[in-house]
Amino acid sequence: MSPSRPRATYRLQLGPELGFDRVAEIADYLAALGVSHVYLSPVLQAAPGSTHGYDVVDHGHVSAELGGEAAYVRLSTHLRELGLGQLLDIVPNHMAVHPRNPWWWDVLENGPSSLYAHFFDVEWAPPEERLRDKMLLPVLGDHAGKVIDAGEIRVVREGGAFVIRYHEHAAPVAPRSLAEPLGRAARRCGSPDLAFIADAVAALPLPTDLDFASLERRHRDKEVLRSQLERLAAESPVIARAVDEELATLNSDPAALDAFLGQQNCRLAYWRTAARDLGYRRFFDINSLVALRVEDPRVFAATHARVARWVAEGVVDGLRIDHIDGLHDPAAYLARLRELAPGAWIVVEKILEPGERLRGTWPVDGTTGYDFLNQVMGLLIWPTSEIALADGYAEFTGQRDAYADVAKAAKRAALAELFGSDLNRLTALFLAICEGRRHFRDFSRHEVHEALRETLACFPVYRSYVSPASSTPTDEDRQVVRAALAMAKDARPDIDGVLFDFLGDVLLGEAAGARENELLATFQQASGPIMAKGIEDTAFYSFARFAVLNEVGGAPDHFGVSSEGFHEACATRLAQHPRAQLATSTHDTKRSEDVRARMCLLSEIPERWLEAVSAWRALAEPHRAGDRPERALEYLYYQTLVGAWPLSRERAKAYLLKAARESKVRTSWTQPDAAYEAALAAFVDGTLGDEDFVAAIERFVAPLVAPGRDNALAQTLVKLTAPGVPDLYQGTELWDLSLVDPDNRRPVDFARRRDLLAALADLPPEDILARADEGLPKLWLIRQALALRARRPAAFDGTYEPLVARGARAEHVVAFIRAGEIATVVPRWPLRLGGDWRDTHVTLPPGPWRHELTGEAVDGGACPVAQLFARFPVALLSRQERS
Repeated sequence: MSPSRPRATYRLQLGPELGFDRVAEIADYLAALGVSHVYLSPVLQAAPGSTHGYDVVDHGHVSAELGGEAAYVRLSTHLRELGLGQLLDIVPNHMAVHPRNPWWWDVLENGPSSLYAHFFDVEWAPPEERLRDKMLLPVLGDHAGKVIDAGEIRVVREGGAFVIRYHEHAAPVAPRSLAEPLGRAARRCGSPDLAFIADAVAALPLPTDLDFASLERRHRDKEVLRSQLERLAAESPVIARAVDEELATLNSDPAALDAFLGQQNCRLAYWRTAARDLGYRRFFDINSLVALRVEDPRVFAATHARVARWVAEGVVDGLRIDHIDGLHDPAAYLARLRELAPGAWIVVEKILEPGERLRGTWPVDGTTGYDFLNQVMGLLIWPTSEIALADGYAEFTGQRDAYADVAKAAKRAALAELFGSDLNRLTALFLAICEGRRHFRDFSRHEVHEALRETLACFPVYRSYVSPASSTPTDEDRQVVRAALAMAKDARPDIDGVLFDFLGDVLLGEAAGARENELLATFQQASGPIMAKGIEDTAFYSFARFAVLNEVGGAPDHFGVSSEGFHEACATRLAQHPRAQLATSTHDTKRSEDVRARMCLLSEIPERWLEAVSAWRALAEPHRAGDRPERALEYLYYQTLVGAWPLSRERAKAYLLKAARESKVRTSWTQPDAAYEAALAAFVDGTLGDEDFVAAIERFVAPLVAPGRDNALAQTLVKLTAPGVPDLYQGTELWDLSLVDPDNRRPVDFARRRDLLAALADLPPEDILARADEGLPKLWLIRQALALRARRPAAFDGTYEPLVARGARAEHVVAFIRAGEIATVVPRWPLRLGGDWRDTHVTLPPGPWRHELTGEAVDGGACPVAQLFARFPVALLSRQERS
């Protein structure tokens, strides 16, 4: 049986090279490492070729690419035999726009009359008449007229079905639109049977006929007619040839094909139209992921039936909820999910901004750990170097804008370039609301649009959580909404403030009405993606003052975390969400935990760092192409080299290209500048092929490797012993210097890790440290800490108290004790410490203790820190029974 109490999770990114059978092969290694739960990326059927599983096409089936149903059963059985549980990543917010998605295919075929039209968040009645009752598919590489004239769109028959094809894209033909081509084909071959089918197709109810009788007749008759046509074509080559010849004629006549395409329930359009006219909510700005209306009980039931069965059968112990902020009403969703899985361990992917806390009313066990990631990393940042680093960055780059201004500008740009269709939808709603109220009906569309745009740009968190069903908003929501409106008012004095005030009433649920409630929900679902794309995927790459702070859930203008602040956060987590996940690396982090641990050292040596950057700039100058790369990107490049060194040219080029496109300063994903990107590649090739430049980097990095590892061990031990459930991202049990995806999703060498784990059995700490380059110290630390958690679980469910260090170097110590039995002591700021602990000590409760990382006996009372760290860089102590 799998464990009921999660001890630690190990995240695996499933894919073609890591399917269910392969996971089963390494499961014994994970058990030996000491985790309690295997944490799997999504396992339901995704779009063919998916590398991540978040583009689900079928919630009823297990991914065939990962091995299918039988392989998943084998894996689940094997995990239970090993005593391992499963934490499963699920995707309630969206599905893939793909022909393999039967619900979506039915919507494209039948429009509003689809049996699944209510499953997706689609606007069937937009202000634009040309898009009413149609689904816009922005897949064309150019304007539709040019694509049609070029003969790139074809209508083809596949048995009794008809499909519109454009390169790799496909869409079903609306049944009624086949009446004329089938009628002409019937006359061509003289078939009364085919003529009957053509007449019957023409008589199908319109896609806008939504009464039950029409829906039932349409879906029954179209399938019968499709079967009849398939039989006719199979039995009569003459009929099949006549239909195909008619399609060939249609495809060769641009005017006729355009008219035929105009009869469809979906409209193929230039991909750029998605920025303004898209009629369905997406996952962020990804057109190929359409949002689900999981707030509908029927949609919830259909999308969660399989997962619910696994939970009920004990196959799955816990659920990780992807993108909780995308849902219509997260609290209501989670209440329904908890009712479905009352005993499950549930964590949510929720990005908490500094000072923000997870809503206490949500029936969940906590977040997936980005909040912890930034808290523990903040401990490693020397707090007083912020000004020096800021001044050095400004001098190097010429950029002196405050981060808050950069962030707002990035969100405004995201709204203009990526989320125009979302903003247009909000504008139409708010304008309609204003039209119905005499005090606001004279505000123009432009004013309404700009008020919404500015409020979204000023929103300080991912979203608010006001529910129309709730009588009053929470204090948190009032504070968030009012703060955004106040900033928006200040930024736009040209707009009458009463419009912002009224918008605030709507966003706080204090202006009643169906449209008001729709605007409230739509705004809340839009603000998160705008925050993510504007901040995480733009500002974090264009504002690189101290890039280690530019992490998911982090803030570049929050420089470091005090030990008191960290202890307070841990105490709060223990009181409110003791089973929250604790992460330091994930599949979405911008840099791995070990890269960040090394980069944190730069805060301890700002003068030395800035001198080095200046020298590298001079060495790199011959490899620049004029002003390419821009200085901010060059500065980010140097930080990346320090954090991830040694870094191959291929990885460095891939990272710099992604960083440049994300920053959107000179190139982007939607408007790539080939010449600029070629200059970036040449810059990397030139610098990393320059012996003097490489030697300078290596001279700088060499003395940072060992203290960077000490930082990494410190944050790892804190993660393994603080309140919550530690999560290990695949491969990070050894040193891992990965960058943002896809770099952090490279295959992991589990055979090597298995061998190294076995080699730990008889090694003393000195030998483990002697093999530090292999990653043994980190592996040893993880194994020992998880073994202790397994032996003494009650202690890790118990109290949390800071241990106060005293002495000359007390500020360099972070220490705490769990249930009075397990003590964690770690160093910080190793460069400024210089290995000299002087008289620094921590006071342990009286009695005998054991150092779990060295095997030494330690007496309670005042314990010199230098003694604790004499044989291993961090200390994990367990209180022993007196003999």
